[in-house]
Amino acid sequence: MNTVQTFRPQLAARFGQNTFVIRSETPLAEEQMRQAAPSIFAEGKHGSRSERYTYIPTIEVLRGLRQEGFEPFMVCQSKSRIEGKTEFTKHMIRMRHAGQVNTRPEANEIILINSHDGASSYQMLAGVFRFVCCNGLVVGDVTNDIRIPHKGRIQDEVIEGAFRVLDDFDAVDASADGMKALSLKPEEQRAFATAALALRYGDREEEALPAPVTAEQLIEARRPEDFGPSLWTTFQRVQENALKGGQPGRGAKGRRLQTRPVGSIDRSVSLNRALWVLAEEMRKLKA
Repeated sequence: MNTVQTFRPQLAARFGQNTFVIRSETPLAEEQMRQAAPSIFAEGKHGSRSERYTYIPTIEVLRGLRQEGFEPFMVCQSKSRIEGKTEFTKHMIRMRHAGQVNTRPEANEIILINSHDGASSYQMLAGVFRFVCCNGLVVGDVTNDIRIPHKGRIQDEVIEGAFRVLDDFDAVDASADGMKALSLKPEEQRAFATAALALRYGDREEEALPAPVTAEQLIEARRPEDFGPSLWTTFQRVQENALKGGQPGRGAKGRRLQTRPVGSIDRSVSLNRALWVLAEEMRKLKA
């Protein structure tokens, strides 16, 4: 099982088999987070790290963030095939700040990524959570991308970075509102989906291997709220279909299949950001 279901209420968030994940409608308790992402609570650094590596467990940083009004609503963690390494692997926490008055159908989220095996510095990103479909977006080039190495006063720098990301949400909201205000013609929606298809499936090792689904499938709506010609709804449909999978398709030899969800933190973040940049560039082009 790759979704923890012990605690209620929770919202399902689909990742691949290599990732543990939990998302809740209310702030997550530490015991909930421990079940889905034990590396947040790692009691030391991985043995591969040198003496220069400053070890501070992510949970201590998160406790400091909580004192500043940031609460976690989603955590996930990568697994490792190397014995004994899973407790140190990369993890992601999506937080919201108590000072953000939510009057929109989306919630702004600060994304914290870290590991204790050298795979990641502390990284802070801006994100958007869309309630109607439980989509967790990652903002592209609209905001700061903050990276904090494992040295010095880590906790203070992460808290400062979280507030810097928080300050950028006016620009995020303005970008999203601009996407909502723009209508796309059917051929423009297909062009957006075709570009997204290349982002999702264009990096496979096999040469000239066709994607398992079509651009038309990527712009299919999964719920009534996603109907409409706006750039925002087109973006949302494409993002959900590309990352969550579950669509009928064909393999290289014509075998029927269902597309898989994106199964790693790195790939999810990079593809999410690339899709946001694609949408933002189309917004600028159409404005």
